Amino acid sequence: MDQNTLTLDLRSYSAETDSHQHDFHQLVLPVAGQLDMTVGQRSGQVSCQHAAIVAAGESHGFAGSVDNCFVVADIPDLLAPELERLPAFINLNPALMQYVCFLQQQLQQSNSTSSQRQMLLLLIQLLHEQHGEKTSIDRRISTARDYLDNHFNQAISLTQIAGIASLSPRQLSELFRKQLGMTPQQYLIEKRMQQAWQLLEQNQLSIQQVADKVGYTSLPAFSDRFRKHFNIPPSHFRRSGK
Repeated sequence: MDQNTLTLDLRSYSAETDSHQHDFHQLVLPVAGQLDMTVGQRSGQVSCQHAAIVAAGESHGFAGSVDNCFVVADIPDLLAPELERLPAFINLNPALMQYVCFLQQQLQQSNSTSSQRQMLLLLIQLLHEQHGEKTSIDRRISTARDYLDNHFNQAISLTQIAGIASLSPRQLSELFRKQLGMTPQQYLIEKRMQQAWQLLEQNQLSIQQVADKVGYTSLPAFSDRFRKHFNIPPSHFRRSGK
């Protein structure tokens, strides 16, 4: 797999046990049925609210039940190095399960590579927030990320973040990407989109109010960015009754 290429699709598995390894990370998320897996020395299942994370180079085996279906993501290790630090088998909270359902619906339609990339980056972020640890991140990058987490609804420049992290803009971008799999600017956009998704799901604010709360003074600019990320407009949540 190319180090800048990722895939996100729906897959089914046979009942015959198979075992292999690959040089990219893999996420296996439940849609229907059950998948029995071994990842290294650990055993578990992908079913209902349980998912599996297979780190690059990890030997793993699997066997599926009848009529199974899973959202599967193949991710270059350099794109998401933090996945190596997550458990092989995890529980999915309601927000993650809801997002997996959304991914299933989107994968059953025609989606661009760009929109799939954005959906997957948000998925990785959600997984890391539920199961990851900040202690393994470089202190300067942790400082920059914490600032973005707390001020994402404000106008923030790369120079400003670099100063807070005591790095040059170039050093910050390179180290941030190496440790978190994206640049500070990309992280800021992902953070804003994640928060926007959650606010739209709650259905307590107008779309303009949601845009304001995630740092967009222009509603058209917010709507355009949201559509590029998820291949649906913010108004999708209102039309569907959410």
